[in-house]
Amino acid sequence: MARRLAIIAFGVSYLLLADDTPPRKVQISKTERLDFQAGGVLRIKNSLGEVAVEGWDRPDAEITTVKSTKGAYPPQKLQKARDVLDRVQIVAHREGDELVITTELPGRHALSGLLRGVDFDLDYRIRVPVDTRLIAERAVGEVHVNNLTNDIQVAVRQGEITLGLPEEGRYTISAQSDFGDVVSDFPGQEKRRLCFIGDRIENDAPAPHKLNLRIGYGNIIILKTMMPKMPALSRTAKQDGLVSITGLR
Repeated sequence: MARRLAIIAFGVSYLLLADDTPPRKVQISKTERLDFQAGGVLRIKNSLGEVAVEGWDRPDAEITTVKSTKGAYPPQKLQKARDVLDRVQIVAHREGDELVITTELPGRHALSGLLRGVDFDLDYRIRVPVDTRLIAERAVGEVHVNNLTNDIQVAVRQGEITLGLPEEGRYTISAQSDFGDVVSDFPGQEKRRLCFIGDRIENDAPAPHKLNLRIGYGNIIILKTMMPKMPALSRTAKQDGLVSITGLR
């Protein structure tokens, strides 16, 4: 009888200690490096969150992605949060001269299902040769581009587009926001839309490269001077109480 009571007391104390464990966040990060020659195409599909693309002087690409929960979870719910993050797949592969990065959410109504009870952030940090041509399609969130010298085509449903381009660059520009502003350091004609909702800047002059930028809700900012170096990848990583799972390939 005394042995049984001791076992019960141990179990109760263990549960009490578990209850005292503070909630924590979960983060999964991965870095990939792939051969990627200058002049190729970087195509980003269905990004969700914050994308930062930077040109560098190496003949390869480095892709770092971070998936993290916005909130903190008690120990008994940490595994559920990890399972949700694992189901969000960010896949990079080569197709000829293209490097394609796709964000895949499983199921027909995956987004609403995944967000039920677990909310998350996605961050992408991508380094490619400076003369890479960029195509970002069907993005939701922010797309920041720094130090690329080739054509740039970005389509964002809601969020923000910012470009930091060489001051000596010459571009044919077509930039439009349906509900927001377009600001450019490079020459172009501004065309306000009906009832002053939305903004558009165009420059049809012949130029070596093209900027084709579209956003539904949000602003477009095109700067001549280089933008500051990209900030730390995930803001959530700086906060206390973070569970981290890191993979390097």
